[in-house]
Amino acid sequence: MIDLKNIRSLSDFQRNTKKHIERLTRTGSAEILTVNGQAALVVQSAEGYQKLLEAADMAESIHILKKRLAAADNGEEGIPAEDVLAAIRKKMGIKETG
Repeated sequence: MIDLKNIRSLSDFQRNTKKHIERLTRTGSAEILTVNGQAALVVQSAEGYQKLLEAADMAESIHILKKRLAAADNGEEGIPAEDVLAAIRKKMGIKETG
């Protein structure tokens, strides 16, 4: 969700780049930049963007799990849990422990 307080003009961003970068880095929030009053760009710190990508990956994983659980509830044959966990570990770059 974009906070309406984080809409700025591109001109303001250009004039006060350092201030904007400090705020973006501190909050991890995105800013919408406008050109001629129209939304044109979204800027965000690299760390904030990485968290956004991780949240999207997690949401996708949850969606897949819900879909698989619904299939199991409907009597469909599933995939062994060990195979699912191995695939998740591989996708997330998590090493298997002991």
